[in-house]
Amino acid sequence: MTRSPKPVSKAFARAEPARWREPAPRLNAMMECDTAFRVVARRYLRDLTANHPATCGGDAKALHAMRIALTHLRTAVLFFSPMVADSRLAQIKVELKWLNDQLGAVRDFDVAIERLRKISRQQAMTDLVSWNAGRADRHRRLVRALRSARYLRLIGSTSDWIESGPWSVDNGKRATRQRACPIAAYGADKLARWRKKLLKESGKLADMGSRKRHRLRLLNKKLSYSIESVEDLFADKRFSGQQAALEYLRKAQKSLGQLNDDANGQSLAAALHGNRVAPTPFTSPKRAKRLMRTAATAYRKLAEL
Repeated sequence: MTRSPKPVSKAFARAEPARWREPAPRLNAMMECDTAFRVVARRYLRDLTANHPATCGGDAKALHAMRIALTHLRTAVLFFSPMVADSRLAQIKVELKWLNDQLGAVRDFDVAIERLRKISRQQAMTDLVSWNAGRADRHRRLVRALRSARYLRLIGSTSDWIESGPWSVDNGKRATRQRACPIAAYGADKLARWRKKLLKESGKLADMGSRKRHRLRLLNKKLSYSIESVEDLFADKRFSGQQAALEYLRKAQKSLGQLNDDANGQSLAAALHGNRVAPTPFTSPKRAKRLMRTAATAYRKLAEL
């Protein structure tokens, strides 16, 4: 008999600051960077905690949403770096990575199981019992992490740092100037530099192994998530091409993500089955070639914008 998930404790309910329940403000072109960072970071920290109860209850979609919100939050920290660099940032990054690892361990199983179900409908080859058992085990570990004191501290300390961390009161001329810079000017320049770096790296895609492709995927995600974070500014002429760029980035991200998921699935299969051969391959040379071609085409069109 399946046990019902425990209700979220009062401590976790109190972990959400009251200000997160207020309507989130929109970015505007002249908004100063420190304010813009808080608007963006609050948005994703709020989304993260909003999906906490359902994730503990076993909802795979909520888990995915929680991980997306976390990735957006981590990306926002990078996007506003070095403005937010201070004595607490390193520990904040460590704790956010810890949470990402906890969520990722279950998400990898969810993606692999979904892929295997599609294959099974075609080939009727895969026994999912061991996969579901592996997923259940990882989810139990995740729930312990999400109900731990460490998670509560992470949410509280990250919220406090966003609002009033040492970065926000640095009186140095450079720090003061960075915080006061209008977000449209800062954002347009940052996105242009990140796009240039991504296109330079994507030119080597055909010769990349799985690790380098993974790093390229992270660069792609960093840029696409940052564009999404400043979507309120698309009406400004400095962001006129970002919507089109985002479409190509998403296409490339999807293909590179599927390649990465296939590699993760093969690794999970090897771990589950020990020295035995995994019953169903997650990919094929034909599929890998098609995904690589789709990503390369997306990057070529991105470069032509």
